[in-house]
Amino acid sequence: MISDALISLEELYLADNRPWIVAYSGGKDSTAVLQLVYELVLHLGDKASKPVVVLSSDTQVEAPNVASYVLATLTRIQQAAETGKLPLTTSLVRPLPKEGFWGKLIGKGYPPPSRWFRWCTSNMKIKPSRRAIDEITRKHGSVILLLGTRISESPQRGRTMQAREINSRGLNPHHEIPNALVATPIAGWSTDDVWEYLSTSKCPWGGDHGFLMSLYRQASGGECPVIFDLNTPSCGGSRFGCWTCTVVKEDKSLQGFIRSGEEHLQPLVEFRNWLIELRDRPGYRSEVKRNGNAGPGPFLPSARQEILDQLLALEKQTGLPLATDEELVYIQQEWSREFDFQNNLATNIATRHGRNIAMTENERVTTPEDELLEQAALEQGISPELVRQLLDIRRRDFPSLDKWGAKTGFENAVGELLEKAARQAEQADRA
Repeated sequence: MISDALISLEELYLADNRPWIVAYSGGKDSTAVLQLVYELVLHLGDKASKPVVVLSSDTQVEAPNVASYVLATLTRIQQAAETGKLPLTTSLVRPLPKEGFWGKLIGKGYPPPSRWFRWCTSNMKIKPSRRAIDEITRKHGSVILLLGTRISESPQRGRTMQAREINSRGLNPHHEIPNALVATPIAGWSTDDVWEYLSTSKCPWGGDHGFLMSLYRQASGGECPVIFDLNTPSCGGSRFGCWTCTVVKEDKSLQGFIRSGEEHLQPLVEFRNWLIELRDRPGYRSEVKRNGNAGPGPFLPSARQEILDQLLALEKQTGLPLATDEELVYIQQEWSREFDFQNNLATNIATRHGRNIAMTENERVTTPEDELLEQAALEQGISPELVRQLLDIRRRDFPSLDKWGAKTGFENAVGELLEKAARQAEQADRA
């Protein structure tokens, strides 16, 4: 079984110059594929000339123990490859702040993901991985993705794999990624085959698979693969996945970790359950959707502030890094764009929890005329900050109104600013 897999992989590797991308999630199946590829590269020696990239995805809301394990493994693989002068590198991709869980949920007010609104997968997993793959294909023209999917993994997965059009080398084109072919070297393996291989063979990059096996014993579940398309099911439930996953009723994997002694993760479960409750709690979401239609819309500003406050309190309670500075900056930017007239609500909440985030602001030149206008605004009961922002729009974005469309653009920008000011005043009155 193992020798046959290595022979097939060697033929595939030497058949063309396409780089290989090994999708590594930290689970048993992707680890088995990665180990086979690593052993192949070692075996080929000088004949191993084309690049192999080990691609992993960190949504930044992974189960903390799994995220730490994956990062440590990638570091060990990279060091071993450099020492052995192998054409193998690792790549850990992450979503941009605007794609991440907190940027969407707290920044823009998205409700927690559900079976009917599963916005998390495309933003947090597919887009970062696709950017990395697209960069490699732009350089090399085409790539081969090596995945750890197996026919026996589930009946649905087996039917999907068997229905794919496969060429003479056992490859099938990826149905969504241009210039990418897919290889599944352990497609015919059983779960027992995978564990037998991992438990009886030496880990080629050093160490062993003891911690991986303990993770499975603790979680009593499966792995969450690196996701490249929406046909892959959610990783909630019994798979290693995001601790914030609200698509499923219960996160069995995280509960398994807690039962096995990782009690410090219990507050994460409680926070995740609280998010599900907020999704349908009256008074927390707008009654109008972003498209203007009636129905449950985004979280209201007050709800977003409460969620951020509770998230940073949870961070202090657990000692776990849950939100990055970049995410907090993005949240403040989104709040400023939508409702935060003073541009400081998120930064004030962060400061209260010991997080000091640096906000870069455009420098503004103050003239005597500015001071006179601000004084006049105070006398008329108008916010000086509103006057300052109006001046900034005029000077920065529309220095000349003679250009075609400039007047309309200026009027629209002013209208949006006044609408934001009106919303904030209305919210202040309610409070």
